[in-house]
Amino acid sequence: MKGARRTGRGAAHRRPSGSDVVVVTGAGAGVGRATARAFGARGAAVALIARGRNALKQAAEEVREAGGRALPLVVDVADAEAVDAAAARVEEELGPIDVWVNAAFTTVFAPVAEVRPEELKRATEVTYFGFVHGTQAALRRMVPRDRGTIVQVGSALAQRSVPLQAVYCGAKHAIQGFTESLRCELLHDRSRVNVTVVQMPGLNTPQFSWVLSRLPRHPRPVAPVYQPEVAAEGVLYAADHPRRREYWVGGSTVATLLGQKAAPGLLDRYLARTGYDSQQTDDPVGPSRPVNLWQPVDDARADYGAHGLFDDEAHPRSLQFWFSRHRRPLALGAAVAAAAAAAVLAGGAGRRVGSCRARRPAGHLRSRRGHQWCSQNQRPTIAPP
Repeated sequence: MKGARRTGRGAAHRRPSGSDVVVVTGAGAGVGRATARAFGARGAAVALIARGRNALKQAAEEVREAGGRALPLVVDVADAEAVDAAAARVEEELGPIDVWVNAAFTTVFAPVAEVRPEELKRATEVTYFGFVHGTQAALRRMVPRDRGTIVQVGSALAQRSVPLQAVYCGAKHAIQGFTESLRCELLHDRSRVNVTVVQMPGLNTPQFSWVLSRLPRHPRPVAPVYQPEVAAEGVLYAADHPRRREYWVGGSTVATLLGQKAAPGLLDRYLARTGYDSQQTDDPVGPSRPVNLWQPVDDARADYGAHGLFDDEAHPRSLQFWFSRHRRPLALGAAVAAAAAAAVLAGGAGRRVGSCRARRPAGHLRSRRGHQWCSQNQRPTIAPP
């Protein structure tokens, strides 16, 4: 891979390069759009894949304004042949693909009993099979070259489901299983192609304004909410450091995934009580609400951009992810600080003990457990072993 350092099986770290060729699915809105723009700011050549023509046009302009090259491609990721043809065109016009980011999805907000079979099928074809088709198209080109990185935009809901989102949770769980199998195969083949997952928190994206919903009130992300640029930062970091299996973005993601490992039954009951209200605003759903399940709603004049309706509460950064990215230097600094503190304490204890020994009158007894008494009026001091 261009600008990569090799360590062991594959690239432990990629140096960001302005010559990178990057494919982003779902690039017309939300996380995909913010990610495409962020890669453009690096000067990369970005192929943007989505269904909405107008949104793709606007997203491509943002990539160019940021400093990158843009190739917008109108593709439904549920169509495997169309995805593979798009990958071939990317390599013809931009060059070999270095990074492939799967971010496209659609879903249905409704209780399980109210989801129709054709809706479940369509959402799964886009969200799960769309990731599969994109991954396979990338592998067909990366594996023969023995280089490349695939980033799966995941979710905390890939490991911890919530009520009213069985369609989305099921697809994300499937992506998780598919990706883990692929990772094992790449390790078996000693391939230098890497695949990693970025598990996301609740994000302020336009999906809540256009997914098919049968909820009585307007759907919303579970708080705390983060801006899509936070997700994009996670995707770029994962693309640069693809040897790690997955990344967790946002404190809520960490709490959710750790809670699922520790007490899944308790989370079931907690979400049964809170999961309905926490995923709806107080506003009723309007009769003219757009739905993008079957057709894009940003195909003509509409352009929803990267952000949704929750700018007022969305966090522009994630302190947790900053700590995650800097965990090694932070751990080293903490170890150095702890060692220095221990040395200072040990030195002080040694001086006190030495002083006590020097002043100890004849007849003073050494206490049990290594305590040295300086006088009858002083507290015991721990003698060094």
